[in-house]
Amino acid sequence: MSTVAIIPARGGSKSIADKNLQPVHGVSLVARAVRSALATRSIDRVYVSTDQERIASVAQSNGATVINRPPELAGDEASSESAILHALDVVPDADLVVFIQATSPFIDPSDLDQAVGMMNSGAYDAVFSATEDHGFRWEARGDELIPLGHDLGSRPRRQDLPHRVMETGAFYLFRAAGIKKSGSRFHGRIGAVEVGRRESLEIDTPDDLQLARELAMSGESTTRMGPIDAVVFDFDGVHTDDHVFVNQDGVESVRVSRRDGYAITLLKKAELPLLILSTEKNPIVTTRAEKLGVEVIQGQDDKAKALSTWAETHQIDLQRVAYLGNDVNDAAAMGLVGWPVVTGDAHPDVKLLARVILESHGGRGAVRELADLILKRA
Repeated sequence: MSTVAIIPARGGSKSIADKNLQPVHGVSLVARAVRSALATRSIDRVYVSTDQERIASVAQSNGATVINRPPELAGDEASSESAILHALDVVPDADLVVFIQATSPFIDPSDLDQAVGMMNSGAYDAVFSATEDHGFRWEARGDELIPLGHDLGSRPRRQDLPHRVMETGAFYLFRAAGIKKSGSRFHGRIGAVEVGRRESLEIDTPDDLQLARELAMSGESTTRMGPIDAVVFDFDGVHTDDHVFVNQDGVESVRVSRRDGYAITLLKKAELPLLILSTEKNPIVTTRAEKLGVEVIQGQDDKAKALSTWAETHQIDLQRVAYLGNDVNDAAAMGLVGWPVVTGDAHPDVKLLARVILESHGGRGAVRELADLILKRA
């Protein structure tokens, strides 16, 4: 008898490309779902059902077991129930199922524990996450709007409306035997765990994703680091202040920080693999990298591809890589690593993708600040 979390996360999405891999505060949606489940007291094992290799890789690196979903159960028309039932064929000893949707980025582990407790009390056959709904709802019928649950001739105060809740879509609980028998996540006696407004956010549109990122930036730490196995840096705007000096002969030079140079020395003493990855073709990038004794790859328009190749060559898990960038051309590469970091003066669009936002600006101690954060954990 076991309690298992199953997270269906297919690769396709019409509203947002690669939706389940989109980062919120530098952590992909599927990774956030896995981490919420693993942080509970009551869930024994976590599974991710997917048809995509990248999602599988992220799920495994965050501690989940992957269930390979067949193509016929991964299309737009495939129901969540079909994915759950397929997963239960792979996990035959599952008793209580916690079905989690990765599109809810702020699932509180304590809410999951509460839901498991409700199920284990024997009072319910199914439990779902909900949020209080005290709005006035209307239904379109042809060209006319019809009020639902209230009378236009006697409009009640909000506090006088009956208590109502709305599904958030974050999680659903049921017995494996129950869904196998009924074919539905809803059966028997149904209860709800009421979650907060933040926890009720579900990502379906680009606007939802933008809101989630802004909420995460305001409500989660942007200064703590986890275990790091390698560090990758952009050059312009990271090792420099993003300015260039040009003399009358057209020769370019840049300004760098000695603090940042010493930071590289400290990271090398810690035996961390280091890489400067730049789109810039000017040989000054290689000159600086050679001075620092750091591997360099420059002139790269596709930094994500170059980073993936480098990590594979060096057998480095990208989920344990810190990438320090500052502008939109770093976004794709930042999306591949477990620790996307930006300078304090980074472009606002990439700040929303970062897991750590430094106080220091590029060329003015940002590299040293990152090194200090990493080495404090060493």
